Amino acid sequence: QVQLVESGGGLVQPGGSLRLSCAASGSIFSINAMHWYRQAPGKQRELVAVITSGGTISYADSVKGRFTISRDNAKNTVYLQMNSLKPEDTAVYYCSARTIPTMHWGQGTQVTVSS
Repeated sequence: QVQLVESGGGLVQPGGSLRLSCAASGSIFSINAMHWYRQAPGKQRELVAVITSGGTISYADSVKGRFTISRDNAKNTVYLQMNSLKPEDTAVYYCSARTIPTMHWGQGTQVTVSS
């Protein structure tokens, strides 16, 4: 089993920045990719960013150039640095860890972008 705990959400003005953290514990050796997803009210959950165990990174088009996913292997933590935030980035952000055959999820952290 893998346990994930997100932190770092909050209220920020448009144009501001936040950094989300996702701390993993448990069977972390079995993780082959870490993801950030988000879900806005009334919308489907969408993939925001991925980082694989080999270091391959990809982003949703809507966040390219503004968001950066990174990891600290010593701390078993993945980060999502979010810059130039827009009101449409408002959502609950979820961290997930992909193992075979299961996807593990954190509890989510709310990000609200509003003036």
